[in-house]
Amino acid sequence: MTTPQGDSRIVSAGRVIAAGADRIFELIADPALQPRWDGNDNLAEAAAGQRVRAAGQVFVMATTNNNVRENHVVEFTEGRLIAWRPAEPGQAAPGHLWRWELEPVDATHTRVTHTYDWTELTDERRFPRARATTGERLQASVDRLATVAEDPIR
Repeated sequence: MTTPQGDSRIVSAGRVIAAGADRIFELIADPALQPRWDGNDNLAEAAAGQRVRAAGQVFVMATTNNNVRENHVVEFTEGRLIAWRPAEPGQAAPGHLWRWELEPVDATHTRVTHTYDWTELTDERRFPRARATTGERLQASVDRLATVAEDPIR
């Protein structure tokens, strides 16, 4: 399910994943695990040991374009919610936000919603890439996350 919300600067995707919220959240909150399920094929790697545990933390990620991003965690509830604003190293975040919300349906199923919000982005040079981040691209991440979370071997 992909839906634009309000205006085209907020897009979301989501589904129910057949895994517990704790397992799914661990895959999101540990940046070293994110490249395994990134549907944008944008994340290359993150150093181990950066597992997010609170708002205010910053984790560092390398992208497939050989860029480095500092991701400033601005929302956090263990097992339920995490959101961050990416920025170039040492720079202020330009105004876009990635959010993951998890809502347990039961012990083995979780509703996952992934949102990209660029309502505060003011640098017009970044607009084309922001517009290219569609609900379908977010859905690809949710679907890949489901594949990893639902497989007990992964």
